[in-house]
Amino acid sequence: MIDPSYAGTRHPRFDAEVERGRLRSFAAAVGLDEAVFHDVDAARAAGHPDLPVPPTFLFGLELEHSQGTLAAMGVEMARVLHIEQGFVYHSTAHAGDRLIFAPVLVSVRAHRGARLQLLATETAVTRRDGTPVADLRQVLAVREDPAARDARSTGAAS
Repeated sequence: MIDPSYAGTRHPRFDAEVERGRLRSFAAAVGLDEAVFHDVDAARAAGHPDLPVPPTFLFGLELEHSQGTLAAMGVEMARVLHIEQGFVYHSTAHAGDRLIFAPVLVSVRAHRGARLQLLATETAVTRRDGTPVADLRQVLAVREDPAARDARSTGAAS
């Protein structure tokens, strides 16, 4: 079980550079066929300085860095389920931008009789100059460790 006192914890800020190749791969993987997501000339013709960041791409960047934080709380990634995500965009990020992520674990709560714990995280994403890019919110479910469940069942049966 994750200690509920982790709620309110500010996780370490991190930065990530948005790379063109990763944007192209992501756009292809999620079916964004519009040229603006694959071709720099098309992006510039549409008024962008470079390839624009598709809406859910930022969650992938965040997830890459959150695994260490979850591990520090005793969470095994094999027990994590992605439940929900939402975002509010303030400005469009583009290839070449270096973005700053500032995550906060806003809640830890039991669900389904403690077989699951729901972790809600809110992350402010800005450019290096502080310009807001997006506010991300995600909810992860952490399944109970089978060993803990078995120990509890054994204890209840004795």
